[in-house]
Amino acid sequence: MENTEAPSFTVRQAIAADIPTLARQRAAMFRDMGHLAPHQEEPLAEATAAYVRDSMARREYLAWLAEDSAAPPVTIGGAGVQLRPILPRPRPGENDLEFGPEAIVLNVYVEPAWRRRGVGKALMRAVLDALAARNIRRVVLHASDSGRPLYERLGFAPTNEMRLTRGEAQSRDVQNEVRFSRESP
Repeated sequence: MENTEAPSFTVRQAIAADIPTLARQRAAMFRDMGHLAPHQEEPLAEATAAYVRDSMARREYLAWLAEDSAAPPVTIGGAGVQLRPILPRPRPGENDLEFGPEAIVLNVYVEPAWRRRGVGKALMRAVLDALAARNIRRVVLHASDSGRPLYERLGFAPTNEMRLTRGEAQSRDVQNEVRFSRESP
């Protein structure tokens, strides 16, 4: 008889001892999306561990891990959130101001064997519940194509964000605009 029991796992808040796992998951996330060459994996994990160590100590980075129910438990996923100050701004659709902090969700990762089994959703629920308990109303993230449906089901909506990355090829208009502004008195 086939076992139709739902997979069993728990989600807990990460602690400093979990930083190597969080760093490894960040590298694995970029690798699995095709954005990280094999030779970059270890340097990214090391740099991430250093950053997370400092930011967790300042309580500017919070993270959660999902673990299977085996004994001993094995980490099967994780998610993090960076809390960052924002300038005061009007709160859309209301008559008051928004002061922050703002939370940016980062590093949502689930081991391949556990994907599409509710782990990502459980991690995101833990993140969102913790942010609600801290009265953080503004939460943003950058979604991968495979993560977008989950985030939309949780209430996230596309925004008007744009990005400029210096050093990448820029359009002729931007290059001309920069040259013109430098030549003008």
